[in-house]
Amino acid sequence: MPDELLQRLRRFHDHTFPGVQDTFENLVKEGQHPTILFIGCSDSRLVPYLLTGTGPGDLFLVRNVGAFVPPHDGSAGYHGTAAAIEFAVLNLKVARIVVCGHSHCGGIRALYEGVPAQATNLAAWLELGREAVLPVQLSPEALRRTEQRAVVLQLDRLMGYPMVREQVEAGKLTLHGWHYVIEDGEVHVFDVRSGAFVAASLAEHSGTGPYLRHDDGDGG
Repeated sequence: MPDELLQRLRRFHDHTFPGVQDTFENLVKEGQHPTILFIGCSDSRLVPYLLTGTGPGDLFLVRNVGAFVPPHDGSAGYHGTAAAIEFAVLNLKVARIVVCGHSHCGGIRALYEGVPAQATNLAAWLELGREAVLPVQLSPEALRRTEQRAVVLQLDRLMGYPMVREQVEAGKLTLHGWHYVIEDGEVHVFDVRSGAFVAASLAEHSGTGPYLRHDDGDGG
């Protein structure tokens, strides 16, 4: 039986890479300078480069179940997401942090339905989204609302990182909450003034939440 994965690796090296070799050589020579930290769910249907129209070197990517952010105080244990946030803000000096959830999220659904007994790490990790759960029976509408509430919860938790809060309050960093509706191809961005998610096709910005600068009018 042919090794399809090996064939893909060879195809990349022989056919794809020659067309972008200069780009990668420059990224090695000059280093990476992404301006966006993208924290997204690990779901295979969420493809950040397609959503944002970006390419190599543009996004610093973090993927995990649910697009969750652990507390800065380490109470949820060591985690690569926390380390990546610190690296992105302190070393790469990104200008934006996007937290991107999505429709039909299995991680959010599991908050209502539970996980297999052997998935002890998953069960503990999902608790980072527990506050977003609604006191209702699971339905498509409840799932959508919980997915969006979870995004806002993670934005709020980001402000518990001292380096994030410092840069946000200095006007050097903005936080953006997104909810991607897979079947529509539409990203809904969180608007702090209305407290709602607005379709990007109708929005006036790429997200403003949950904290506005003092000179932006409503926030603090």
